[in-house]
Amino acid sequence: MSQPMPQSSPKTREQLFDHLADLGIETTTVEHAPAFTVDDSKAFRGELTGAHCKNLFLKDKKGDIWLVVTLEDRAIDMKSLRHLIGSNHLSFGKPELLMEILGIVPGSVTPFALINDSEGRVNVVLDKEMMSYNVLNYHPLVNDATTAIAPDDLMSFIRSCGHEPAIVAL
Repeated sequence: MSQPMPQSSPKTREQLFDHLADLGIETTTVEHAPAFTVDDSKAFRGELTGAHCKNLFLKDKKGDIWLVVTLEDRAIDMKSLRHLIGSNHLSFGKPELLMEILGIVPGSVTPFALINDSEGRVNVVLDKEMMSYNVLNYHPLVNDATTAIAPDDLMSFIRSCGHEPAIVAL
């Protein structure tokens, strides 16, 4: 009987930055106190320009995994969202599932964590309005920093991780 393959360790922030550099993507990162909520982020980010975002790690009734990335102040109605993205009933993914699939802990959810989804389990949804900004801001796998990236570069990064994001008017 064969042994299951051990799961590879999640990528570190430094490995993420190396991957971005290998892709020719320039980013800027600002260190700050750990931010667990949108309100924390607003308090810690100072004069950081661009769109500030929130990330929802969701699981639907069929077991499909979703990462919905949107503007931080966008109200999301889960019932409407499921119809917009073509999913079943949605709920928040448990911390254990978040660690298993994206290699991060709650409070650090970010599209950059797709670097850890080597099995391509996550369906990625990006807010259409968010993608119209010149600069987008996300945690670089940890919640004590914020990394700014251009929308086209975010798309290149996500595709380099084997995902084709859906851009949806939320």
